[in-house]
Amino acid sequence: MNKGVFAAIACVGIFCIAIGLSYPLLTLIMEDIGFSASMIGLNTSMTPLGMVLSAPFVPKLAQRYGSWFLTVACFFITAFIFFLLAVIRDLIFWFPLRFILGITINAIFIISEYWINQLAFPKKRGRIVGIYATVAASGFALGPMILVVSNSHSWFTFLLGIIAILVVIPILFQSKKYLPEFDSEESSSVLPFLTFAPLLLLSVFAAALFEQVTLSLFPIYGLQYGLSESNSSLVLGVLIFGNVFMQIPIGWLSDVISRRVLLIILSFTALAGSILLPTLISGSIFLWPMLLIWGGVSYGTYTVALVELGDSFSGASLVAGCGVFSMMWGIGGTLGSPLAGIAMDIFGQVGFTATLGLSFLVLAISATVMPLRR
Repeated sequence: MNKGVFAAIACVGIFCIAIGLSYPLLTLIMEDIGFSASMIGLNTSMTPLGMVLSAPFVPKLAQRYGSWFLTVACFFITAFIFFLLAVIRDLIFWFPLRFILGITINAIFIISEYWINQLAFPKKRGRIVGIYATVAASGFALGPMILVVSNSHSWFTFLLGIIAILVVIPILFQSKKYLPEFDSEESSSVLPFLTFAPLLLLSVFAAALFEQVTLSLFPIYGLQYGLSESNSSLVLGVLIFGNVFMQIPIGWLSDVISRRVLLIILSFTALAGSILLPTLISGSIFLWPMLLIWGGVSYGTYTVALVELGDSFSGASLVAGCGVFSMMWGIGGTLGSPLAGIAMDIFGQVGFTATLGLSFLVLAISATVMPLRR
């Protein structure tokens, strides 16, 4: 693994710890202040909204100012936003702050994914992307653990998040010469990707919807089946564990077999998990291995799509593709929980698994009849 790839992966992993901390931390603060669940949800949605709306502009900003400079600037801005969130406990200010946070997060992920794909050796791209996805998922999983040693009332918690963000800066400075820029004369428009690679975008959407729905509603689903709060949290934890540890094998498979075939397998396996969950969650010992596999394959659709993107594009076009991926991730994350919540209100428990199953059924059928890209 060359120094540029190592730096990009390390930066994203550390950054994800801070971002993984921010979601439960800010939710706990708002709940303690007394805001309703709907208001907390609306405020939380500002971050994915910032990601969606900024996606078309990030490639052009990276083209104009340089991907390295834009990344460093976004790290400093993110640290400053953490500071402002710590000292300002007014929801009027939190809405724009979390919107801006979505913009900076988006830029960092778009550029890091460009770096990974640009630097990865083609024959090993899947394995490198798998490592990247594993490290990012691990960071998101570790972030909330900071609350075990601190609490939402403490400045120290925000300080830990700021330190995690700023630790990345020296890594970026030391690795600047290894991180690629791109030809400023190339077009970086995101619009062609909306029609050129619809199957890849659908793969990203399905993975994002799965992640957001399970993170926000799986604990409630478990409680409805009679699980205790601790067991319901354990079920979600095992699901996340599968996500973390299956991306490297999935990335390796994307290097050795047809990615379209792999995407079909992952989609139908994720669909099977949605069908099996209501039966297994009542106490079957097969629930735990199923959760590990289900969590891994559901997010794996994104890993495969990212590998294929890197093989198909380079330079500014790759940045634009990463921008569209980020836009689709934001859309899937924004729509997932409301859709599943409405389905659960109307159909009960089955609404949860039906929402997830339907998204992967559509992806599986699409992968069967559509090429990966036009």
